[in-house]
Amino acid sequence: METSVEANSVSVLHVETFGAIQIKTDMGMTLFKCDVCYKIFSQKSRLNDHYRTHTKEKPYSCNICSKEFSLKGNLKKHYQTHTKERPYSCIVCNKEFPRKSYLSIHYRMHTNEKPYSCDVCSKEFSQKCYLNYHYRTHTNEKPYFCDVCSKQFSHKSSFTKHYLYHRSDKPYSCDVCNREFSKESSLKKHYHSHTIEKLYSCDLCSKEFSHKHFLKRHYQTHANEKPYSCDVCNKEFSRKFRLYEHYRTHTNEKPYSCDVCNKEFSLRGNLNKHYRIHTKVNLYSCDVCSKEFIRKSDLNLHYRIHTKEKPHCCDVCSKKFSQKSTLNRHYRSHSNIKSHFCDV
Repeated sequence: METSVEANSVSVLHVETFGAIQIKTDMGMTLFKCDVCYKIFSQKSRLNDHYRTHTKEKPYSCNICSKEFSLKGNLKKHYQTHTKERPYSCIVCNKEFPRKSYLSIHYRMHTNEKPYSCDVCSKEFSQKCYLNYHYRTHTNEKPYFCDVCSKQFSHKSSFTKHYLYHRSDKPYSCDVCNREFSKESSLKKHYHSHTIEKLYSCDLCSKEFSHKHFLKRHYQTHANEKPYSCDVCNKEFSRKFRLYEHYRTHTNEKPYSCDVCNKEFSLRGNLNKHYRIHTKVNLYSCDVCSKEFIRKSDLNLHYRIHTKEKPHCCDVCSKKFSQKSTLNRHYRSHSNIKSHFCDV
């Protein structure tokens, strides 16, 4: 059964066999409208693909890892993660990418192009997804909801990380080093640290790298090349992202926050270290007294208690110290500087 309604020389047909709205224009062109969200398509096949966003149907599956996809094109792109094929390379830094769209986004790092801007505060972003995330700081939208403790999150990654704290079990373990993981995907990522082939080696120090661009970046440490400088304090850096991280010492920006206790951090690495306080994971233990530490650097400092090593020496009185921070405090005894004072 079909019904036709005339409106502005456009014939609208309701086709019951598919549940869509078929539109015929006065120029004889046939369009197809989704009867769920009313999006219009020029081809029926495109509408069929679109319907899967509503039905969640995923008819295409990877024969290697069984991951499912709603579009055949997405499956083809996914296969590149298994073949490691990266046909698109950056002409500036030679970094390689599996998709042309990834390369286009990457170029913006070099050009500093930020085509997406917030219409509330005018802040600019290099990717549309970053702008969408940013909007939630204005709307306070938190679409991800924990069904255990009712806490809400604005980002899916924060929600996923948080959810792991409710899970004490870690059923996936590495058969190489016995490290345990709560997610199978985390275990798979970890396996790369054991299996990844390192084809590129530095001819100065013999350090090996899995990708050519990592080796090129490493050479800068030998050449002492630091092309990026801070326009506030003139400090120089060998890598651009280090400069961006350094800027936060001037702006006091702390974009990374703990979704358990809301403590904020300027570096993602510091947030990851902080998470261990909540998970009670002590990865590093002293083989002398068995004391456990969250960070390897803390363990190294602790070892000096046993070895009596004091590598930091005062150039005024030659007194030695095991930690640099202790030496810095000691210097005040010579300069008569008192950093803490009462203003009353």
